[in-house]
Amino acid sequence: MRALYPGSFDPLTLGHLDLIERSARLFDAVVVAVLQNPNKTAAFPLEQRLEQIHQATAHLEGVTVGSFGGLTVDYAKTCGAGVILRGLRALSDFEFELQIAHTNKSLAPQVETLFLATAVHHSFLSSSVVKEVARFGGDVRHMVPPGVASDLARLFNRDASASSAGSAHG
Repeated sequence: MRALYPGSFDPLTLGHLDLIERSARLFDAVVVAVLQNPNKTAAFPLEQRLEQIHQATAHLEGVTVGSFGGLTVDYAKTCGAGVILRGLRALSDFEFELQIAHTNKSLAPQVETLFLATAVHHSFLSSSVVKEVARFGGDVRHMVPPGVASDLARLFNRDASASSAGSAHG
């Protein structure tokens, strides 16, 4: 069975990567798809996010990377995915994700949503938190794949090898 893991991945975190790796063991194929959302201004352009994901998942069999605009369920049908994967970090994620899952089910009854709990050691991660830590000079190498850490350092004009101890809120 093919699964779809959609998201903005701006940037890809180790929490995302953990979910991709675990999904690759559960499904024959996993499509990691970057949503092109015209209502959001991304830190990284679409092509760069796709490349970050390609690099980080190169070691995984059955994982492909793509992008889409519009409804996730429409893309799931287009790419032949019977399952949409969503990660849950905390109870606060569940209410929103459940609402989206029910909406998707009403639009495409043949597509299921599967929630995977985030690994405990990644439960604090979000792309927003990672960008804020990087923006203020904090070390994000324990939060993102190496290529993403380098890209963040360049984005915020920082030395990627430095292990600064900046705080998310200064």
